[in-house]
Amino acid sequence: MAPLNAPNHLLNGFMLRMSFAMVSYSSVLTAISKFDDFSRDLCVQALLDIMDMFCDRLSCHGKAEECIGLCRALLSALHWLLRCTAASAERLQEGLEAGTPAAGEKQLAMCLQRLEKTLGSTKNRALLHIAKLEEASLHTSQGLGQGGTRANQPTASWTAIEHSLLKLGEILANLSNPQLRSQAEQCGTLIRSIPTMLSVHSEQPNKTGFPTVHALVLLEGTMNLTGETQPLVEQLMMVKRMQHIPTPLFVLEIWKACLVGLIESPEGTEELKWTAFTFLKIPQVLVKLKKYSHGDKDFTEDVNCAFEFLLKLTPLLDKADQRCNCDFTDFLLQECRKQGLLSEASVNNLMTKRAADREHAPQQKSGENANIQPNPGLILRAEPTVTNILKTMDADHSKSPEGLLGVLGHMLSGKSLDLLLAAAAATGKLKSFARKFINLNEFTTHGSEESTKSASVRALLFDISFLMLCHVAQTYGSEVILSESSAGAEVPFFETWIQTCMPEEGKILNPDHPCFRPDSTKVESLVALLNNSSEMKLVQMNWHEACLSISAAILEILNAWENGVLAFESIQVALPFYNERVVIMSSILEHMCADVLQQTATQIKFPSTGMDTMPYWNLLPPKRPIKEVLTDIFAKVLEKGWVDSRSIHIFDTLLHMGGVYWFCNNLIKELLKETRKEHTLRAVELLYSIFYLDMQQVTLVLLGHILPGLLTDSSKWHSLMDPPGTALAKLAVWCALSSYSSHKGQASSHQKKRHREDIEDYISLFPLDDMQPSKLMRLLSSNEEDANILSSPADRSMSSSLSASQLHTVNMRDPLNRVLANLFLLISSILGSRTAGPHTQFVQWFMEECVDCLEQGSRGSILQFMPFTTVSELVKVSAMSSPKVVLAITDLSLPLGRQVAAKAIAAL
Repeated sequence: MAPLNAPNHLLNGFMLRMSFAMVSYSSVLTAISKFDDFSRDLCVQALLDIMDMFCDRLSCHGKAEECIGLCRALLSALHWLLRCTAASAERLQEGLEAGTPAAGEKQLAMCLQRLEKTLGSTKNRALLHIAKLEEASLHTSQGLGQGGTRANQPTASWTAIEHSLLKLGEILANLSNPQLRSQAEQCGTLIRSIPTMLSVHSEQPNKTGFPTVHALVLLEGTMNLTGETQPLVEQLMMVKRMQHIPTPLFVLEIWKACLVGLIESPEGTEELKWTAFTFLKIPQVLVKLKKYSHGDKDFTEDVNCAFEFLLKLTPLLDKADQRCNCDFTDFLLQECRKQGLLSEASVNNLMTKRAADREHAPQQKSGENANIQPNPGLILRAEPTVTNILKTMDADHSKSPEGLLGVLGHMLSGKSLDLLLAAAAATGKLKSFARKFINLNEFTTHGSEESTKSASVRALLFDISFLMLCHVAQTYGSEVILSESSAGAEVPFFETWIQTCMPEEGKILNPDHPCFRPDSTKVESLVALLNNSSEMKLVQMNWHEACLSISAAILEILNAWENGVLAFESIQVALPFYNERVVIMSSILEHMCADVLQQTATQIKFPSTGMDTMPYWNLLPPKRPIKEVLTDIFAKVLEKGWVDSRSIHIFDTLLHMGGVYWFCNNLIKELLKETRKEHTLRAVELLYSIFYLDMQQVTLVLLGHILPGLLTDSSKWHSLMDPPGTALAKLAVWCALSSYSSHKGQASSHQKKRHREDIEDYISLFPLDDMQPSKLMRLLSSNEEDANILSSPADRSMSSSLSASQLHTVNMRDPLNRVLANLFLLISSILGSRTAGPHTQFVQWFMEECVDCLEQGSRGSILQFMPFTTVSELVKVSAMSSPKVVLAITDLSLPLGRQVAAKAIAAL
């Protein structure tokens, strides 16, 4: 480089060389950043003039490594500018003290103008973002002993830039010129924004209703009370991020959904479940959501703001008060205060406001509800009782069986059992609760050396624990009963019985199983015992054997009665019913019959007094095609704008009956028929929440079958036009992100019990070997006219399909990973094709939605399956030719990802 004591010659020389493209931008920036004699005003000003010529239009069209070199050089130049600005500011301060400020002020203004011009370019900030990550990666690899110093390693570091920025701020704090100080502050803000330039999302201040949040909470409260809170928290946070929902409105929507679910729930068990969900589970969900917040104070203010909004929904709160026979808001606020979600002052303020509103609320009939204890209070008292019962159940059953029988008898009185089970389910204790009763049931199956009294107690303990476990399984699913199978461990009797003998929705029982073909000798013996006297000989009775024979024995007795062999009085003697257990037994039998007869749409009603028809049964109209039912219920939900509990049950039944492909395909067809933009956006929010009934399987179908079919069949391209095409792209991205973020977790209970139908073997549909044409890619090239456009991987080089997922060694035997990889291969093929149309526009919308939904630094997102070569194709699309888009779609945790991003951005 020429000596820097002849600034004019230097300036002219650089201009001449750059005009003939003899010197790269990175070389000039590197050379400038090496000059550190800031006392030589003319040289500094000449260098600033050189930077002024190109600092806002940097480019590089060379190799990827050269583009990374430009990033490093720009980082060094930024450090140099900050040092130069600080030196100029110090000289200005000295000049002010000496009374000669003009020269220093001019140079400081030049420095700040160049900083402003350099940082004002989004492209430059993106290159600096890459440089920062590259530098951090280099330090990490050196720290791990994985490499030495690179020849092109920048002398500057991000830490040095932060220090220079801090020093500059201290110097400029005393500057009297407000314009220069303001310029410096703006430059500092831009520099500090570089590490987080991808994390800024605009929220939706004008929107007040969020159907997805509403439906997700309703789905969880209706069908998954026993589920762990963490998956629900992650699902809700995913929706909040993707839809950019402000926290107060987010919390408000959760409470609104709880209120609606509770108000519309059928009386009885469902109402108790919703009460437990609202007062026990949701506060725990909010406690976990608080950890995602920036600070405790901020979140409590957001919760308080949400309640302020909620108090304005007076009719909804009045309805909740009437349904719960109490001041609903008071109970809820007190529980939030206990959990640290609201301050004492906030609670008092909110309660005062609600009390004023309640004075004008419709008065309930005092006599009608005066003696009814409100469910919220009962549920909140039941929660510590569950803990005490669990401790009681840990004791040695053989020492005080009579005391234990008293506890169980109390649990069966009134609605105590359902209250306790709801509280246990909402607090994650139901599985432990069931396990202890299984152990008790197993303990009572055998008896030895017992008195008549102890044998009677043992019989009652077996009977009550058996009925309670049946009730738990029917109310909350058999998954909470069954233990994790371990090799060599003996399976308890009740677990064996429930899996082989108990009718359940979707379960096919084996009629040849021994439980349906009991030993005739044991049956005859049991019939004789039942007929001989009013009291059975209970001593040393093996109740598990009697249990397997009892149905056949009762059938024999009933046949004898029907044929006139036995009198009715004899039946009463043989089949005594105990008052405290008749209600729960009748309920269990009704549930079993309904499970068996459901597919025939047969109505069944037991003549038991005080028993209501089972909620959410016989939902589908008989003799009507299920496709009509699906389209009708979706149309009603879309018109209404939200999903209710009954609709959720209908959708779940239709999903079970029609299968995942049928369900997803027909709902997508309904979406694509919609031409009103506001309705398509609403449909996306609703469908996304409905798909949570089985998100994993729906996503596989949507991304692996439905989308490829639409994108590769030119006769269907018209259906992908805006607005339905935009809506489908949004829905596909939301489903992909949700499934990928959670597919290593456990499926919720309502998903587990559904029969899985394998639409196709995903391994044969999407082979691992990139050189072997997959069925999907053969499908892409099946149309003769499109054969050159959408070719199979066999016609492409290996590098064209290389993606970050392969460098991260993602398990490609996982069906979702395979589907995502092949979908992005298809997207890459479409972008590289010579034919434009609605399908290419759809791909653009899909990628834009990916960018909009992604968080910064989200290594392991769905975009890791996108081939690196897709980036260069995407930047050719005008809407995607943005530095921020390139940063968002590239895995910057990988050296190759940073190189691809740098090359694409430098060429913009």
